[in-house]
Amino acid sequence: MSDLLISGAGGRVGSLLRGPLAGRAILARRGPGAALDWDPLAGPGALREWCERHGPPAALLQLARGLPEDRARDDAAIGRATLEAARAAGIGRVLLASSSAVYGRSRADAWGEDEAVDPPSPYGRSKRAMELACAGPGVCCLRIGNVAGADALLTGTRRPVLLDRFADGAGPARNYIGPGTLARVLLALARAPALPPLLNLATPRPVDMADLARAAGLPVEWQPAPEGALARVTLDMRRLESLVAFADTDSDPATMVAEWRAAQEPR
Repeated sequence: MSDLLISGAGGRVGSLLRGPLAGRAILARRGPGAALDWDPLAGPGALREWCERHGPPAALLQLARGLPEDRARDDAAIGRATLEAARAAGIGRVLLASSSAVYGRSRADAWGEDEAVDPPSPYGRSKRAMELACAGPGVCCLRIGNVAGADALLTGTRRPVLLDRFADGAGPARNYIGPGTLARVLLALARAPALPPLLNLATPRPVDMADLARAAGLPVEWQPAPEGALARVTLDMRRLESLVAFADTDSDPATMVAEWRAAQEPR
C-alpha cells in the first residue's frame, strides 16, 4: 500500500511531481501506460478495483482542474465525485487541490485560512465552491500557492520576462514552492495524524517574482502595473509549519529553480 495516490496527475503540477515522487506515490492519469487510468466523473469503479488489488492508500490527492463554466465538470463536481469514490474504495483521507486564487486580492498582510474570502476570478470562485461543497470529515482542501515551473513565469515563451512595477517601485510577490519540496510536503500530509479542513500550501517566505526569474537566468523587463494587477498575494503559513518542518533554503529562489530543473530530468 502506498501512502499517497494522486489523481489528475497529467497536468502541469502532476508532471512536475513524477520525478520527485517516483517510487513513493502512485500517480493516476488518463490514457495508456498510467498506473491507474481513472476519471472520477466516470464513477468509482476503476479506483475501487485498483484499491482491491493493491490496498487503499493512506490519502488520495485530487489535482484535476475543473471547468468553471460547466457545472457537470467544475471543481465542485470533481471534488464530490472524488469523495464518493474514496468512500467506495475505503480511502479515509482526501486532499483536494484548491488554490490561493480563493483570496485573489492584493494586500500587505498574508492571508490566513480562516478569513472570509470573496474570489474575484471564475477560477477562484470555482475552487471556493469546491471547498464548500466538499467540506467534511477526512477532507483537507489545499490552498496551493505558486508552484515553480507550473506557471508562466519560468516557462512562458516571452523573453525578457515582463513584470508589473507598482507605485511603490516593487514588483509582484507570491508564496512559491519547488516541486521537490511540494512532494515532501504532500507525503507528510498523507501521513499526518490529523489535518485541518483548509490549509495554505507553499513555502513560508514570499518570493519576489523578479528574483525567481533571475535565479533561473531569465532577463526581466518592467511595465507600469495596469489597473487591477495584484502586487502581493501572500499566505500565512503557520498552520502548515505546525505540521511540516521547512528549511530556510526551501523559500530560496535558487532552491526552487534547482528543484524545477531536477523535476524535468528523465528518470
